[in-house]
Amino acid sequence: MATAPQPPDFKTISVASDGRRATLTLNRPKSLNALSNLLMAEVIDAATWFDHQPDLRVVVVRGEGRAFSAGFDLNVFDDEGPSPAGGRVPADTGRLMADALERTSPVLIASLHGHVVGGGLVVAAACDLRIASDDVSFSIPEVELGIPLAWGGIPRLVREIGPTLTKELVMTCRPFGADEALAAGFLNRVVAATDLESAVDDLAESLAARPRVAITATKRHVNAVTDQMVGTGRSWSDADGLTAALQDSEGKASRATYMERLAAKKSATGKQPQ
Repeated sequence: MATAPQPPDFKTISVASDGRRATLTLNRPKSLNALSNLLMAEVIDAATWFDHQPDLRVVVVRGEGRAFSAGFDLNVFDDEGPSPAGGRVPADTGRLMADALERTSPVLIASLHGHVVGGGLVVAAACDLRIASDDVSFSIPEVELGIPLAWGGIPRLVREIGPTLTKELVMTCRPFGADEALAAGFLNRVVAATDLESAVDDLAESLAARPRVAITATKRHVNAVTDQMVGTGRSWSDADGLTAALQDSEGKASRATYMERLAAKKSATGKQPQ
């Protein structure tokens, strides 16, 4: 039997594969897997590697530690120069990452636990299937930070949960839990936290056991239909809206208040806040 090709080494993610199945782990647990530009660029490289594996059918996307992802790394606000992934500006890296995940041939299963925040929710939305633990917490705090939800997050949420709920969740920034996400159609399944790994493994094995051509063709077909519906290609301009918002004085004040609150909470608890 031929040995499965070994994935490349990364600094902020880890990738493992047995040939038919793979796992992509966001691996910045001390920052609750916040999405830095380097991490997002590495996710793009991993997605490209997946596309070159001839027998790969399914990839589980997960987060190391206490959370799936705390979202956009707030330190990226200060990044300057070109995107490390080839985008026009650093703010464009997240769109390129989400697009790369959605385009990659294998089926992606998001294994969601802890906090799934902002850009982390966009990563989950770019996956094909989603299973969450019953204690997961979702939130989209971008508007409170004085910025729009970018990276193609709006069309992907409209695709998954509809325009009305997308508007409410994005504009109010209110947290929501697994039951609401399941009822809205964002999740395929909710399980006890202790059962998350086995539930994801069962689904991944069920997909990996099917013929690869039929599985990947189904993914491409569904994505082609939904792309006609929501037009994720228009998200090319998301970086422009995000860059403009970063210069808005009201947005800057809101962002400063948000950051002060996070710092105070971290000081009080000794933990990375949400």
